[in-house]
Amino acid sequence: MSNVAESLKRLLELAGARSAALVDSNSGMVLSHAGSDPHLEITAAANTEVVRAQLKSIATLGSDDAIDDILITLSTQYDIVRPLAANPAIFLYLAMDKNKSNLAMARYKVAECEGQLEL
Repeated sequence: MSNVAESLKRLLELAGARSAALVDSNSGMVLSHAGSDPHLEITAAANTEVVRAQLKSIATLGSDDAIDDILITLSTQYDIVRPLAANPAIFLYLAMDKNKSNLAMARYKVAECEGQLEL
């Protein structure tokens, strides 16, 4: 998982980045993280429910489409959730300060991070 830890640390170099994590949506467990979010476990569990609901919706529709990413916009923060193409039950999570971040760059970097992960 050293590649994962390094990849998450690189995400934190983005302007406005607060925390980054790799999460298993089957269990809600944080597999690896970077940053100092005191509520990361709770946030991971909540985003697990979002990913599960979206995957269930796609399956119910009989769609063969895949989730690129899920954007949650809060009043002060952007949350980017990106299920891995190789295993959609595992997702990358990045929390960004809304006033200090470049959302387009963050989405690009999270996608790039996914492509470089070695699990």
